[in-house]
Order: sequence, then structure tokens, then C-alpha cells
Amino acid sequence: MQGALSGFFTIGVIVIAGVLLAHVKVLGDLQRALLSRLAFLVASPALLFSLVARADLAHLFSRTLMVSVLAIGITGAGYLAVARLLSGPANARTVIGTLCACYTNAGNLGLPIAAAIMGDMTWMAPIMLVQIGVMQPTALALLDTRAARRAGELLAWHSYLTLPFRNPITVAVLLAVAANLSGLAVPDLLMAPIEMVGRIAVPAMLLAFGVSLRLDPLPGRGPHLREVALIQLAKVVAHPLLAWSLGVAFGLSEPELLAVTVIAGLPTAQNIYVIASRYEVGELLARDSIFVSTMLSIPTITLAATLLGG
Repeated sequence: MQGALSGFFTIGVIVIAGVLLAHVKVLGDLQRALLSRLAFLVASPALLFSLVARADLAHLFSRTLMVSVLAIGITGAGYLAVARLLSGPANARTVIGTLCACYTNAGNLGLPIAAAIMGDMTWMAPIMLVQIGVMQPTALALLDTRAARRAGELLAWHSYLTLPFRNPITVAVLLAVAANLSGLAVPDLLMAPIEMVGRIAVPAMLLAFGVSLRLDPLPGRGPHLREVALIQLAKVVAHPLLAWSLGVAFGLSEPELLAVTVIAGLPTAQNIYVIASRYEVGELLARDSIFVSTMLSIPTITLAATLLGG
């Protein structure tokens, strides 16, 4: 448990640093925008390329991944159905809300928790690949389409097909998967600077998140509270319960059942706030959902690990 809690502690320290830097006016709105753009356009593609290029793609065909994907799909669909009833037709904000409801923090929080509870960080590799290779490009394509419409650009049908490939994150993931499947070893001379730039991604995301906590209205205020509450029910309660139930139905072993439950119980990923900031939609919704789900996931993951033998 000490290793898992240290992951939460590390994130908290960097976020608080962002709050303090904003409070003493070292960082402001301009710097927050710079950090978000740097994380989204430069550092995240570098980080994801370095991770996926060396990941074990054999995990993509495991039963645990099937259970995790089903849990994500059912959770996302359930959130969409309820959100439609409460807020009307889906829009760009709904895309952000859906990501908050089922996109887990498998990277900077999931990796240390996997090491501490499951004893093996490779449990996170499959879900990271699904999220960054399928979920994120799909969401970015929808948001890119919305941005093009707002700008008055007329997109031909084939333009919609190429939208995901114009995004640096999607391009980086596809290149990494191609290199991995082909057995092409990226030379250390090239991988070293890519990894160095990639290390900026998580601190930049967390600092921008902390600046937002200081400069924007505090979490727990605003008209989006009902949406945040719905997201917490989906992410912190329904998602891990679904993963556990499906795992039992699929006959997963005890370590596999622990893994899928803990993975589903992870909070909303910080990069959802970066995406929301990049497209200027649902920023406070993403920020508050990340903050609250991170707090609530501590007892959720601790309980899951205790009951399932972590």
C-alpha cells in the first residue's frame, strides 16, 4: 500500500506546486496555456511513442484486456445514456464528460499502483494502448470536427477519415505501433531525446492543473456539479464494479480479477484536462472530475486491494 499511496502523494505535491506558483503570480493564464499546449502537442506524443514502441503487444489479446474494454464500453455507454436524458443531445462537452467517466489514469498513477498492488507494471500496458490508440484518437477526431465546424471550414467526407492522422498524439502512437510490430529497434541515439522530451508531459499536465485550481473557481462550485456527480458514479463506482463482475463471469484468476478491478478503479486521467483546454470545451468539468475522482479512488482502490488480495 505504501507504494500506491506514494503515487497519489507525488501527484499531489506537483499539483500543489502549481497552485503555489499561481498564487505568487509566477505562473498565470498565459503560462498555463503554454504548459497545456506543450504537453499536448510535443511532450505527450514523445512520451507515448517511447512507451508504445517498447510495450509488449501480446497483452492486447488477453482475457483481462477483453474484460477491461467491455467495462469501459458499458460505463461510457451508460454515462452517455444518462447524460442525454439530463442534458439533451450529445455535443463536444459530452465527449469530455464521457472520457472523464471511463478514461483511467493508467500512466503516472496507474504504473506505481500496479507495481505496489499487483507487483507488475506491465498490467497497465494493454489498457494504455487501448486508450491512446483507440479511445483518444476517436475523441480527438470528434473534437477536431467540432473545431472545424466552428471555424466555418467545410470538410469533405474523406477529411473526416484523415482527421485522426493530423493529430500529433495519434501519429506518434501509430508510428510506435508500426515500429513495435515490425521489430524495428529505434536507435538509442534517437530514443534518448524523445524520452527526455516525453518526461516533460506529466509534470506539465499537473502544473497546469494546479494553476487552474488557483485561478479558476474552486472545485465544488458552478453549474456543472450535477455532471461531475454523474461522472463520479460512473468512474469510481460503476466502472470498477462492472470490471469485477465481468471478470468473475469470464472466470479470471484471482490476480487477473484484482488487476482489472484496480485498473477500472483508477481516477480520471489528467490528460483529459489538457484535451479540454486544447479545444476550449468542458475545462472546469474535466478539472473537477479529475480532482474528485482522484480523492475518491484512494479508498476505492485500497478496498479492492484488501478484498481481492493485493
